[in-house]
Amino acid sequence: MTTTPRDISDETLAPRGRDKIDWAERAMPVLAAVRERFARERPLAGVRVAACLHVTAETAALVRTLQTGGADLRLCASNPLSTQDDVAASLAVHDGVGVFARAGEDRSTYFAHLAAALAHRPQLVMDDGADLATLVHTSHAALGDAIVGGTEETTSGVTRLRAMARDGALRYPVIAVNDAVTKHMFDNRYGTGQSTIDGILRATNRLLAGACFVVCGYGWCGRGLAARAAGMGARVIVTEVDPLRALEATMDGYQVLPIARAAAVGDFFCTVAGNRGVIGGPEFALMKDGAVVANAGHFDVELDLAALAALAPQRRRIRPALDEFVRPDGRRIYLLAEGRLVNLAAAEGHPAAVMDLSFADQALAAEFVLASGRELAADVHTLPRALDEEVARLKLHALGVEIDVLSREQRDYLGGWRAGT
Repeated sequence: MTTTPRDISDETLAPRGRDKIDWAERAMPVLAAVRERFARERPLAGVRVAACLHVTAETAALVRTLQTGGADLRLCASNPLSTQDDVAASLAVHDGVGVFARAGEDRSTYFAHLAAALAHRPQLVMDDGADLATLVHTSHAALGDAIVGGTEETTSGVTRLRAMARDGALRYPVIAVNDAVTKHMFDNRYGTGQSTIDGILRATNRLLAGACFVVCGYGWCGRGLAARAAGMGARVIVTEVDPLRALEATMDGYQVLPIARAAAVGDFFCTVAGNRGVIGGPEFALMKDGAVVANAGHFDVELDLAALAALAPQRRRIRPALDEFVRPDGRRIYLLAEGRLVNLAAAEGHPAAVMDLSFADQALAAEFVLASGRELAADVHTLPRALDEEVARLKLHALGVEIDVLSREQRDYLGGWRAGT
């Protein structure tokens, strides 16, 4: 009997992983509805898929849905610290998925796992951060001609792919799942907001009420984080470079400051900006003793960790996801989760009920791009509005929420240029 290629930490963790996946799937009725249809129609039959995603219980529910639709899938981690080893074991042992993911894997192992996923010669590339897509366009360029299309889960990845498209380098169409309304308005806002606070509290066990919490970036993730921090009783400061978002944060009731001023007064800092060097050496130098710093952006480059290490050379691990950096004058800065995604590295990521929407979007995007890929330009495309609305309707149905339907007269009114006469 041939064993599917894989590289996981411990196969004996599979039963625990299966329990975790079962628990997550109970809160994912939309994805269950998509899976039920996929079982009948098999829209992905025989399609080779390479997926680079956070290996969590919720991701496992997506993987099993794609398998039900007929996909032959290889999975690797999109972040070295986000893998749940028990989930990886369950997918490999119970579902026969080729999983290449180990919690805490080093950089060389991470890239070896990316290469292992691409060795599957995928026709569909599913990314969270565009690492697979980047390799397909550089060191694995020979694979590009066979790829029908791809999907991208996160803002940082969409930014990278749009840069490729702008430079004329992108070789296949990609659906920006992140830009679906049912993704960014719910996953980014409610999911990131709750799971980031969860990660910070698990790592520190500190009280947020009465503390000054600095949110760096006011996109959908920043909006959600600011709201949840305020809900915990923190005084929230927002830093921004976009005048429209800064104005929105002001009108939402938050104090808006440049990071150079916020650095001196914050107790907690969290970057969600999708850019590099959001907090650097000058800002670390201004922080007061005991400041806690975290990142909830996809890449750890949002924090200049080299500058932090140079400023505070004495370092020790205090708690599982908390490192203390001590400056020569004795002031301490606490870094969470090594500067990586704190909601996944120090907690469990978004709640399943939120990922239910995002991964339903992913499954439908995969089906759509495979059906339409040869007709789509090699560009970044938005998930069709009809599919976005389908996911919303399924979620409303699962919640027992009913909504109105336009009458024929109302549709005619909205669609006619003589409507006001």
